[in-house]
Amino acid sequence: MIVIGVDPGSVRTGYGIIKGETGAFALVDCGVIRLSSRQGIPERIKVIYDELDRLLAENKPARLALETAYVNRNAQSALKLGQVRGAVVALAMNRGVELNEYAPREVKQVLTGRGGASKEQVAYMAQHFLNIDRKIRPFDISDALGIALCDLLSDGCPASGRKGKTCPSSRRKDWSEFVKANPDLVL
Repeated sequence: MIVIGVDPGSVRTGYGIIKGETGAFALVDCGVIRLSSRQGIPERIKVIYDELDRLLAENKPARLALETAYVNRNAQSALKLGQVRGAVVALAMNRGVELNEYAPREVKQVLTGRGGASKEQVAYMAQHFLNIDRKIRPFDISDALGIALCDLLSDGCPASGRKGKTCPSSRRKDWSEFVKANPDLVL
């Protein structure tokens, strides 16, 4: 199954495309959509939408995993981020791609076992799971890869109660169950 993870931003949007099969993961593509802060937000949203649309058309992912919005002290930044997220949600719906959303703490918990893990720890675990020799930078990319990995490791089932979607208990796995089932993937 192919999953695209998106770390939305109004100046930089990270994406990571991963193919997952029975506990093995392979990097398909990753990168950052860089935008000029001199462009208006509508123009930036169009660039993000068009670039992600191209990636969806080329890679045909089964799911799109998106980081949920976080509360920011800067209301303008939060509004811009909300607009970018809305465009990504609309794109997934227009393409008929299943959409799952994950909170940053949830991604960190699934990847590292700690909801308060650092960006460096998430990047390291993404590097480890994908068997990549070099450091993954910038963090926009490693965050997007982490979101996609979280989706695959959670079997596309975000925490119950979000947007009315719940997971059958047989599909939900906690970190200890994953470690037991995949000792070769844990350091």
